[in-house]
Amino acid sequence: MKRKFLHTLSVFSLMTVSNLSFGQAPNLGSASSFVLFSTDGPVSNTGISHVTGNVGTNNGSSTAFGNVNGTMNDANLITAQCAVDVLVAYNELDNTIPAFFPSSLLGNGQILTAGVYAIGSATTLNLDLTLNAEGNPDAVFIFQIEGPLSTGADSKIKLTNGAKACNVYWKVEGLVDMASGTSFKGTIIANNSAINLNTGDTLEGRAFTTAGAITIDGVLAYTPIGCGSPNLTGPAAPDLGAVACYALFSSDGAVSNTGLTTIIGDIGSNNGAATAFDPLFVTGEIHEIPDVSTAQASADLLVAYNYLNTLSYDIELLYPAQFGGNLVLTPHTYLLAAAVTFTDSLYLDAQGNADAVFVIQVNGALSTSTYAKVLLINGAQAKNVYWKIEGAVSINEYSVFCGTIITNNAALGTINTGSFLYGRALTTSGALTTNAASIAATEIPASCGSLNVPTSVIENDEISLFPNPFTENITLTINNFSKMGESELKIYDVLGAEIMSKKIKSQTTLFETNQLKSGIYFYSVLENNILIKSGKLISQQ
Repeated sequence: MKRKFLHTLSVFSLMTVSNLSFGQAPNLGSASSFVLFSTDGPVSNTGISHVTGNVGTNNGSSTAFGNVNGTMNDANLITAQCAVDVLVAYNELDNTIPAFFPSSLLGNGQILTAGVYAIGSATTLNLDLTLNAEGNPDAVFIFQIEGPLSTGADSKIKLTNGAKACNVYWKVEGLVDMASGTSFKGTIIANNSAINLNTGDTLEGRAFTTAGAITIDGVLAYTPIGCGSPNLTGPAAPDLGAVACYALFSSDGAVSNTGLTTIIGDIGSNNGAATAFDPLFVTGEIHEIPDVSTAQASADLLVAYNYLNTLSYDIELLYPAQFGGNLVLTPHTYLLAAAVTFTDSLYLDAQGNADAVFVIQVNGALSTSTYAKVLLINGAQAKNVYWKIEGAVSINEYSVFCGTIITNNAALGTINTGSFLYGRALTTSGALTTNAASIAATEIPASCGSLNVPTSVIENDEISLFPNPFTENITLTINNFSKMGESELKIYDVLGAEIMSKKIKSQTTLFETNQLKSGIYFYSVLENNILIKSGKLISQQ
C-alpha cells in the first residue's frame, strides 16, 4: 500500500514538474528591447530594411543600417548586459523538457498547439505553419532544433486563437537561413551560428546569436508586442493654448493662398495680413489683420515651440535624407539632425494606444516628394502628432500630411495643390502659403467661439449638398441639371483615399452615407471627368 502511494506521488510530482517546465517562457531581461543582436559577430544590412527595436553586437560592429526605430549599440555596457541575458535565455530554452517530437519538415499546412517541440536534426519550414493558442493568450510555443533552420521562399508562420509572437521561441543549434518572402514569428536564439534574413522577409520577434554574424537584406523586422513589453505612450503633448484654434498661423509673416483651398480652423498672422482665402471654404475665422486673438496665439505658439525644442529625444534617426520609404515609427520623440527629404510613405504605429504621442524634431528644412503620405495605424491619431522644424517646410503636390507642424523662423509653404494636411501649419516667423490644398485642424477646443460648423454647405449658383454635418444621408442638388454632362460625386477620407463614387442621374440625388464614420471628409463633383466643385463634409454618426 505504501509502495503504491509512493508511486502515485512520484507520478503526480512528475506531472507537476512537466506542467511547470512545458511552455515556460525564458526571461530575456535587457535583450527584450533588441530586435537584432550578436554576442560575438558583426550585424550588417544591405538594401532598405525597416527595423523596430535596438540593434547591436557585443564584439563587432553594426553597419549599413538606415533609419532604425531603436538605438544602435556596439560593444558598450548595454551590449555587455544583453550578452549575459541572451546566454541565460538560451540555457533556459535548452534545458526545457520537450513534450513533442515532430519531423524535421515543418509547415505544409501543419497546425501545432502550445508546448515544447524538439527536433533532433536540420529543420526546414515550408509553406504555412499555424500556431494555435486555443484561446489562451499566454500559450507558449518553444522549438528546440538540434541543427540548422532554413525556410522555403514565401513560407509563413501564422498565429491563431490568441497566439502571440512574443510567446514563440526558437532555439537553434546551427545556421538560420530564411529564404526571400518568409514571414516568421518569434524570438530566435542561434547558438554559435550565423543568421541570414533575405529580401522581403518579415520577422515579428527577435534574431539573436551567441556567436555569429547577423545579415539582413531589405527586410521588415520588429520586436513583438505583449508579454510584458513596454506600453509606449510617447512624450506628453505640448499645450497649444489659443493657437489650437488655428489651422494656419504665423507669428510674424504673411499668410496667403492661391487656388481653391478648404480650411477647418482659424487663419491669421500676428504681424502680417491673411489674404486670398475664400470665406465660403473656410470653417473658422479669417483674421485678416492682427488682433487680440492673434496676439495670444503668438505667445502660446512660442511656449509650445520651446517645449518641443527642449524635449529630450529617445531615438535619433541617422539618415534624414532617407526619411519615409515605408518607415514605421512608434510613439517616441525622434531627432533628425539635418534637413529632411520625405519620400513615399511614413507609418506612425500607436500599437493600439489611441492616446500615444509622436514628436519628430527636425534640425533643418523639411520637404516632401509628390504623393508623400503620413499614414496612421493601430490607433494613431493626427491630434497626437507634432513636428518641430528648424527650417522651411514644403509639402509637395498631392501629399497627405498628419500632425501639427511648428516651424521656427522659416517659411512654411507652400502646401501645394491637392495636398491634405490633417493638423496645423504654424510658424514662429515666416510666410505661410497654400495653393489649392485642404487643411483640417484637429481637436479644436470648444473655446474657439469663432469656429461655427455650418449647417449646410454654402451653395454656389449650381450645386449644393445638404445637410452638412450629416448623419445617414446627403442630398445633392444641381439646379441646371439639364445642362450637365455625365457627372459623379466622389468622397474622400482625410488621407485622400477615395471611399465613395456615385453617378449623378437627376437634379436631386439622395446618397446613403450611414457607412461613413464620424469625422471629416472631402468631396468632388465632376462633369465629364472635370472637377467643377469640391469642399468638405462632416459626418456625425
